[in-house]
Parts: sequence; C-alpha cells; structure tokens
Amino acid sequence: MAEQKEALLFGTGIAKILLHNKGAILIFMGIVVLTMKASVIEMFLVLLVTGIHSNKEMTKKIKRPKFTVPQINCDVKAGKIINPEFIVKCPAGCQDPKYHVYGTGIYASYSSVCGAAVHSGVLDNSGGKILVQKVAGQSGYKGSFSNGVQSLSLPRWRESFIVSESKPQKGVTYPSTLTYSSSKSPDAKAGETTKAYQRPSAPGTTAQPVTLMQILAMPAAEVTHATLPKPFPFATSATSSPRPQPVGHGSWEMGTQKQDSPGVAFQEPMGADVGLGEMDLWKPGPVLLDAGFIPKEELSTQSSEPVSQGDPNCKVDLSFLIDGSSGIGKRRFQIQKQFLADIAQALDIGPAGPLMGVVQYGDNPATQFNLKTHMNSRDLKTAIEKITQRGGLSNVGRAISFVTKTFFSKANGNRGGAPNVAVVMVDGWPTDKVEEASRLARESGINIFFITVEAAAENEKQYVTEPNFANKAVCRTNGFYSFNVQSWLGLSKTMQPLVKRVCDTDRLACSKTCLNSADIGFVIDGSSSVGTGNFRTVLQFVANISKAFEISDTDTRIGAVQYTYEQRLEFGFDKYSTKPDILNAIKRVGYWSGGTSTGAAIHYALEQLFKKSKPNKRKLMILITDGRSYDDVRIPAMAAHQKGVITYAIGVAWAAQDELEIIATHPARDHSFFVDEFDNLHKSVPRIIQNICTEFNAQPRN
Repeated sequence: MAEQKEALLFGTGIAKILLHNKGAILIFMGIVVLTMKASVIEMFLVLLVTGIHSNKEMTKKIKRPKFTVPQINCDVKAGKIINPEFIVKCPAGCQDPKYHVYGTGIYASYSSVCGAAVHSGVLDNSGGKILVQKVAGQSGYKGSFSNGVQSLSLPRWRESFIVSESKPQKGVTYPSTLTYSSSKSPDAKAGETTKAYQRPSAPGTTAQPVTLMQILAMPAAEVTHATLPKPFPFATSATSSPRPQPVGHGSWEMGTQKQDSPGVAFQEPMGADVGLGEMDLWKPGPVLLDAGFIPKEELSTQSSEPVSQGDPNCKVDLSFLIDGSSGIGKRRFQIQKQFLADIAQALDIGPAGPLMGVVQYGDNPATQFNLKTHMNSRDLKTAIEKITQRGGLSNVGRAISFVTKTFFSKANGNRGGAPNVAVVMVDGWPTDKVEEASRLARESGINIFFITVEAAAENEKQYVTEPNFANKAVCRTNGFYSFNVQSWLGLSKTMQPLVKRVCDTDRLACSKTCLNSADIGFVIDGSSSVGTGNFRTVLQFVANISKAFEISDTDTRIGAVQYTYEQRLEFGFDKYSTKPDILNAIKRVGYWSGGTSTGAAIHYALEQLFKKSKPNKRKLMILITDGRSYDDVRIPAMAAHQKGVITYAIGVAWAAQDELEIIATHPARDHSFFVDEFDNLHKSVPRIIQNICTEFNAQPRN
C-alpha cells in the first residue's frame, strides 16, 4: 500500500509539472518507455524475430519452376510458332532435303526451324537445342548449300528468324510450352502442348471481329472511327506503286494501312489475318483439293431462269490460274477475285460461247471448278465469290503442268474445237521455274497469257528464280500475250484488253500445234518393183502416220498421189475431213504398177495437190520410194523447197540414198529415212512424227 501511495504522489507531481510545462510531455513519454516492464519488451522482440524467420522458411519452400525445353519435329516451320523468341530441341535427321529451308543466315519463316539450324551450322544432323529469334521480313532470301543442306531462294516474306546456340540471355524468360498459330498444328507431333493463338482485347471490353467486307461497306466516317485491333509492328503502307519494302512476298497484307481513295484510310482487321504466314492455315477443306477435286459448295448452281447461251464470237475454253500464295495477302486476293468476276461478266459465258474454269495455285495447284461446272456468267460469279485462299509459295510452273495434264480434258468439259487459253496471274514473281512446263503447254495447243502484278523492282531482281519468266511462259513474245500491271489497284484497267485478246481466236497462235495445223501430201511409189503385198504395207505406213494427226477442215488435212511413169491424184486435201474417212480412203487406194519417175511425181504433187493448200497451213510432203528415179529429182525438189513445202524422203530396199538427201529438206539427217525392208517401215513412224513436231515447235515465238 505504501508503494502505491508513493507512485500516486509521484504521478500527481509529474502531472502538475506537465500542466505548467507542455514541453515536458516528451520527457514524460521517455520515462514511461524506460519504466516499461522488461517482459513486455521481450515479448515484442520474440514476435519480430519469429516473423522474420517464418518469412525465410516460406521463401525456401517456394521453388522456381524448372525450365523445360520444348521439343519439335524437323518439319515445324518458324512461322507456325507465335513466340518471338524461344529455345527448342530438334531431333536427329533434320538434314533431309524434304525439310525445306529458305535463305542464308537470316531465314524466311516458311523454313523448317531445325533444317535452318543445320544449314547455319548451329546443329549437326544429330540434333540438339537451339535459340530462335524472330526478326523482320526481308525483301529477298538467297539460297546456298551449307552443312549438307541446300537452302532455296525466296522472294519477299513477311517474317524472318535467326538461329544460334541455346545460351539463355539474362533477364529473358523462355517458354516451356510453345504457342502455335493453329489449335491443332500438324507439325506439333513431338509431344509438346499446342495452344491456339488469341489476340488479347482491351481490359473490360469484348473484342468483336470486324471483317474486310464490313470495312469496305462502311462509309468513310465510320471507317475512320471503327475500332480495329492494333496492327503488327511490321505493318507497311499502301499497295500503290512503287511498292514499299514489304514483309511478305508481293507485300504482306496483315495490318497494312491502305489508301484507296483520297482521305479515306483504313486498317485491315488483324483477327482475319492471324496466322496467314503458313500454307497449312489456308487449306479451306480436306486434302482432296491437292488432287484437284471440286469442293461441294462450288458445284454448279443451275438456275431455272432463262440464261444466255454465250457469245458465239468468243468460243474459247478458258482457264484462269490465280495466285493463292501466302505473300499475296487477303486484300490483294480479294481484288483478284473481283477481277475474275468482272471477266466472267464481260465474257458472256455459255455453251455456245466461252467456258471458264479456275485453278488456284500455292504450293500445289487445285481445280476450283472446271469448264463444265458453271454454264453462265451469273453462276460463275457466285462460285468465284466462294473461293478461299490456299496459301503457300507461288509455284506457277507446277500449276501450268497441272493444267496441261489434267484441266483441258474431255472429262473436264474441253470441247476440242474451241481454242484452249490459260491466263496466269502472279503477284511479284514465281517461286519455281516456268519455261519447261510452258513449252509443253504450248506444244499441247494451250495459249498462255501472263498477268504480272507488281513485278520485281530493280533491287529485287536478284531474288527472282527465273529471269524473264513471263516471256519464257507466254505463247508468243510479241507483247500480245503479256500484261505488266504496276499496282493491284490498277488491275481493273486490264480487263477489257484481256477479254478482247482472248476472244481474238485468229491470233491465238498456240492453238496451232504440230498435229493440227498442216496439209500433208503423201507421194507414193506404185512401181512394179514394189509389188502388191509391199504396196499394202506402204499404205499401212501412210495410215499409221495419218492416225497421229488431228484431222478436220480446220485442222490437219491429208492428200495422196500415186506415181509410176505417170501420176494419179488419189484424193485431195478437201476431199475428206474426218479421220475415219481418211483411213478408209487410204485403204481403198489400188496398186498401179509401172516405172519410177520420182522427179515428175514431185512436180505433179506441187501443181495438183499443194497449190490448193491453205495459206495458214504448214505444207508437208512425205515421199515413199523403193528405187532410183528414171528422171532428174534435183530441179523438182528445189522447186518444192522454194515454195515452202517441207519434204520428207523415205527410202526402202533399192532406193538411192543420195537421191533421198537431194529430195529431203535441209538438214537431210532430219528429213530422210532409209529402211532395208518394207516390213520395217513401221519402225520409222514415231521418229518421223517426232521430227515434224520438233521442227514445228522450234519456230520463232516473236
């Protein structure tokens, strides 16, 4: 009790002091702290130490996730992977040439990631880990052979990448799971998880897809204020010429801002363009397209309304080879489709006029619809609107081969009597060679037109696979078959000139082939030395050659003269106009018997047979004899050569080879043939026909 009283008195005294001196408050607080019991301070310190220790324990328990290097297959292309920088593990065996690589040092994103790593020397064929970094697209990629891998050249591409040893950079977090541009990538077969790429939207908003057609349909004011996804950082500017340095073949379209009319600018929606980089994303349906099958949705849409029978003044069978490669982009592809629709309208499609089919090419060509699928312009335009882009490279040569082999067939609606025309459209330049494929097409009677849009600039020509490719492809190099368009925006100006030229059937020079454009006159030795049995063998030889040609009033025509001392016209060029009639007429020729006046027979054939040949026909004389002539052959043969008659001399048994060489057109080795027996005549038939065609196809193309 005494202690409590003392404390009370002490407190009261202190309070009085504080009332008189406010500054003493601080002194009072210090004294209070100092007089606190030790147990309270001790408790506070224990709690503080315990908290720090607990925090350290928690830190020890939370371990950083272990980085797992994702594995990929040899065929995975860089463009399929969304991540801008990543480390991956490649398997062994990626040196195989089937894993295509484009470029040297810097590779187009269309390349195999692991193939590029082997080409660059970062990996050998046993595989391993690599670091991949995406970089901007290039204006061209040079091919080279390195470390057992042949890389290929490629025009402009939207995106590139480089590979290096897998040394992680400080401060960079590499993904353990790669993000792919499609939900089920066919390349992702090595066990890694594949994610579908989704573009993030702004917080608190729901991104609504905006299609290209919706934008085009907007008034200018709405276009300007339309909310569109942000473009990629590599977006370039308009499609006008000269073309800006692009980031894809023929200028990539994704996120590109364009100016179609003064004061109206718009950006293409990124949602529609995500993943355009690789061909697999472009395939609209099953792989049957690669074999040229027709999608169900593009079958003929016949209408019950009366429709035109077509323009009879433009009766052609027409194939359009359209560019569906990745580099053309969606915007340009849409312009191309509109151009086709305008062509279909202008041509007046119908069974009595022009018929039109479409082949789209990328890596591989596919028939969108053939000649008989749509029989009027309205249905054809509807089908064109439904065409979807395939993607891939610009393999024009492969597409021309496809058209030559499969498109112009009777099963696909080819009418035989109508000229075959193929119009090739290409953005920039092809990624393969076209010369050989085009030669075969011309020899098959296909008139190739070429429309090159936004051709290679001077600094891009080094990347062109085949210089002067258009002239190597077209039917003739006189300018009639070629169009160079500076910009896709100017393509529509080509429509009327193209329609006019396609319908000018008299100038479609490649409709004339070695098999459908000649007047062939056979001059047959019917002398006594031949004999009845051998004469029938000679007639069979004449029939075998005739069978190889397309015979009609407007195609190849056949005539025949038999001679001994005298001459007889068996039938002229205008006598028979079908192959069966010609073959029957040959069979009915009777054996004459007599002497051998070959010189007189040549003169007779020139006057009685070839004088009635048509001006636009090649004149071919095929003379068959078994002995030396009783008269001079030199002067008649020279007359034939001067009149433009190409003469083939066929000798049997006792024929004089020096006379054969005089009769034959120069060079004699290509126009004179000798067999020792009549029964061996048939062996020379293929070579004679081959030489006729080789000579025809060697004519100048200007």
